[in-house]
Amino acid sequence: MRSNPAPRVTPFFHRGSQTFSYVVADPESGHAAIVDPCLDFDMASGRTGVASATELLGFVRREGLAVDWILETHAHADHLSAAAWLKREIPGARIAIGAGIRDVQKTFRPIFNLGEHFPVDGSQFDHLFADRERFRIGTLEAEVIAVPGHTRDSIAYRIRDAVFVGDSLFMPDGGTARCDFPGGDAAMLYRSIRERLYALPDETRVFVCHDYQPGGREPRCETTIGEQRRANIHVRDDVSEEEFVAMRTARDATLAVPALILPSVQVNIRAGELPPPAGNGIRYLVLPLDAELTPSHPPVGD
Repeated sequence: MRSNPAPRVTPFFHRGSQTFSYVVADPESGHAAIVDPCLDFDMASGRTGVASATELLGFVRREGLAVDWILETHAHADHLSAAAWLKREIPGARIAIGAGIRDVQKTFRPIFNLGEHFPVDGSQFDHLFADRERFRIGTLEAEVIAVPGHTRDSIAYRIRDAVFVGDSLFMPDGGTARCDFPGGDAAMLYRSIRERLYALPDETRVFVCHDYQPGGREPRCETTIGEQRRANIHVRDDVSEEEFVAMRTARDATLAVPALILPSVQVNIRAGELPPPAGNGIRYLVLPLDAELTPSHPPVGD
């Protein structure tokens, strides 16, 4: 009889963006996936780096893991993805994201003036997951759960007893993600959490993408569905949709635009590829002026 082991999950914390990336390994076959890898980026100098991604790569090589997938939970607005760099370093790895990336690309193509030559069909990625689609990491069966609300393309990956929720849920003392980006919807996020994530067994291990360390505590990345249902400060079993939407809307109005939203989104909708070099060999990111990125922060003068 097969042992049906749980996935082995190894977290990596990118302190600059307070992001957790994960290597998810199948103990039986040695196959693995990387979830939400980070590219280093210094806004002041415009310099990119791969120190964090190299740490991930070094781990999978030391462990002798065969990486099948590089999985994105959504097109992040707070860090640049290292998916494209890792794919070049790991033969056979495929970059995947939810099919909702097409909506995100359609929203941001005009903001970044990418023009009709930039496809908005998700073809920059190797695979676009549909809701409830199943795939394998070695002997591990994984399921995709669409959880829109923070963004249109937000998905969670359920891999046996573990679920990787992206930004939809933080640790219980951190609450939930903002919903004021283009395509965000607080009511939709509430339903995604209550009807989809909280429908999982209480003992399901929950791995979050960010931890902003409330109260200055040490970073944490793992909790359970049961603990989220009992103690999440924004969405517990006793919080109604109306209460959540009112709280989330008021809170989002106080939040600053993420410092890296402009470089992050235009790289991440390209599956982590940097823009192509110009004639002088230098790559350029676009800095749109007075663009409305969230309803709470309209262009100056509006």
